[in-house]
Amino acid sequence: MTMSPFKLQRTRLLCASLALSLLLGACASPAAIEEAEMLSRGGQHESAVERLQGALKERPDDRTLRLALIREQDRAVAALSAQATAARDAGQTDEFKRAVSRMAQAAPQHPRTQALRAEVERLQRRVRLFKEAQAAVEAKTYERAEATLRDLLGEEPGNARARALLARVEEVRASQARSQATQTLAVGTKPVTLEFREAPLKSVFEALARAANLNFVFDKDVRGDTKTTVFLRNLSVDEALRVILSTQQLGYRLLNDNTVLVFPSTQQKQRDVLETVTKSYFLTNTDPKQAQTLVRTVAKTRDIFIDERLNLLVVRDTPEVVRLIDRLIQNLDVAEAEVVLELEVMEVSSSKVDEIGLSLPDVANYGLPGSATAISSVSGLRWSTANPAAIATLKSSRGLSNLLANPSIRARNREKAKVLLGEKLPVFTTTSTANVGVSASVNYLDVGLKLEVEPQVQLDNDVTIKVALEVSSVTKQVEGPQGSVAYQIGTRQASTTLRIRDGETQILAGLINDNETRNSAGVPGLHELPIAGRLFGTTKDTRDKTEVILLVTPRVVRNVVQPSLATAMSPSGTESQPGAMPMRLRDSASAVIPTAGSALGNAGGPRPMDSGRAAAAGAPVLGVTGPEEVMPGAAFQVMVSNPTAQPLNTTVTVDTSVVDITTAGGESGRIAVTVPPRGRKPLMLRAKPDVSFSETTVAMEGGEPLRLRVRNPALPDPADGDPNQVEPPSQPIIDSGGGNEFH
Repeated sequence: MTMSPFKLQRTRLLCASLALSLLLGACASPAAIEEAEMLSRGGQHESAVERLQGALKERPDDRTLRLALIREQDRAVAALSAQATAARDAGQTDEFKRAVSRMAQAAPQHPRTQALRAEVERLQRRVRLFKEAQAAVEAKTYERAEATLRDLLGEEPGNARARALLARVEEVRASQARSQATQTLAVGTKPVTLEFREAPLKSVFEALARAANLNFVFDKDVRGDTKTTVFLRNLSVDEALRVILSTQQLGYRLLNDNTVLVFPSTQQKQRDVLETVTKSYFLTNTDPKQAQTLVRTVAKTRDIFIDERLNLLVVRDTPEVVRLIDRLIQNLDVAEAEVVLELEVMEVSSSKVDEIGLSLPDVANYGLPGSATAISSVSGLRWSTANPAAIATLKSSRGLSNLLANPSIRARNREKAKVLLGEKLPVFTTTSTANVGVSASVNYLDVGLKLEVEPQVQLDNDVTIKVALEVSSVTKQVEGPQGSVAYQIGTRQASTTLRIRDGETQILAGLINDNETRNSAGVPGLHELPIAGRLFGTTKDTRDKTEVILLVTPRVVRNVVQPSLATAMSPSGTESQPGAMPMRLRDSASAVIPTAGSALGNAGGPRPMDSGRAAAAGAPVLGVTGPEEVMPGAAFQVMVSNPTAQPLNTTVTVDTSVVDITTAGGESGRIAVTVPPRGRKPLMLRAKPDVSFSETTVAMEGGEPLRLRVRNPALPDPADGDPNQVEPPSQPIIDSGGGNEFH
């Protein structure tokens, strides 16, 4: 085909233009890469990426530019990622976000960029959650704040600000739980008088509601038409309510300080209505299994969990039962006593050997001296003996040895401690088995001094020690079959139980081994003569005597510190309702004394009102505390308390005619005591056994004394007076309001 001159010229121009473009592009590509390298070497990775991105837009098919861009993007991401990580670790949130934004501009599809962008989103979410939690705390919606903070800490467990805020929320919620668990009626101490005969139960509650300004809410299963008879005069509101509810088999729950929910006191209804609390006990000195057994036996708690790894006990029950468990755990989780036993073992041995006499020849020869040939005649024959003919022996020796062992062992209460001073002797045993052959084994036998002690520290600082002592030695080596070796062992053993005072030394002696032998050799018959026998033979007298002596000195390092209420009786509820308060009412005179609040609890039975004295007793006071009454001859413990922030140096004084101080240094009735700041110091006392009844005090300089009564329970109490005399009833106390008596 023939092309026109015009088309031919046009084709030539197009080819020339394409060739020029390819030449210019080839020249531009190395220039852009070289310029990007220079920027990268100067640390301007982002500018290098922008330069390559611009060049790649002009030549999108240039693979050299694409590879150079990918390489430079990796460098930029690495540098910016290091900056972002450093800013995040330093808590510079804004710098972290700016670094991630620059990474998104330089390499938006890079995996590290996408990961950090996701982390920025999580960070923003955490900031939002923390602000929501702060707003919830300020609005006092602590349940929402706790849920938000736990969600935040689930993502970032190391967030210190969130943990601090959660600790604050938990403290507030714990305070709310304590307040709800110990909620009381505002008018619980107000005295009322109720007199009803065969009246409907709801009428009684209606009268009590009007008299005490209370609100009652009845469960649907409460029968209001039940007839009841009530004659109560001058009782507080909570006591009257407690009596009525208990006699009608009803339980209650406080909804606020003047509203009471009444329901049937059945086990199922209590589970549905009464609130429970959960508490964890990290035990220090006791086994969690023992604590679990105690709680299940005494408190009847079923919801209980133990973790032996953490020594943890977790219980779930009503607040009244949990308070009972608090007292039980406090009395159980007490540090064990420890004692240092200073032991001294001596083995004294002596030996005595006396040998005296004449050693005469054993054989006399008759013949020719020095001749070994046969004798042909009797001429020249004579008697001859060994030379010398006699040896005089005069020898005496004495020996004395003393083997001393003086170990000092620290042992826990009721734990065995062992001491072995000696050596282990190998004893080889061979065993022959048919079709197998002979096999040998070795066993080791302990020989020497073996001592086992098991101390038990008493509360009065006496130490009961079980002692087992054994001293053995090899007396003879015996060869057995097939070359085996055995030993003949001589041993002396003693075991006993001692009760020693702290610091007292007890000696265990008399383990004597006395061997006496007498050997005589000489002319038969003549060497046995009383005196002249020494001229016809020798006599050897040997006497070996050994004695083992054990000295034991206990030193109490730490005794059991009894809790202040360990020996006192405390209410524990009934068999069906552990933790419920007793039915005992107070005197009428004390019913009109207003207190800080009644003790109407949240369980199936009310709690007694806390008087001002009881509240004061719960707080630490500077003085001496302990049991109020003890038996004659009984040992007991008192505590010297120091609630101040300074060490306390004081003196405790007792009447030595009634009580003895068993602690060292208190023989004169006065003992110096040093108590650390906000600490306690135990003292062991013992009531004299010959005192049948006496009242005394354990006084402390500058502190509250302990009033103590020593009484024999088998004898009548003189303070009770004549048991046949009836005390006149006290005058009724009527509330001045006048509207508290109903008929």
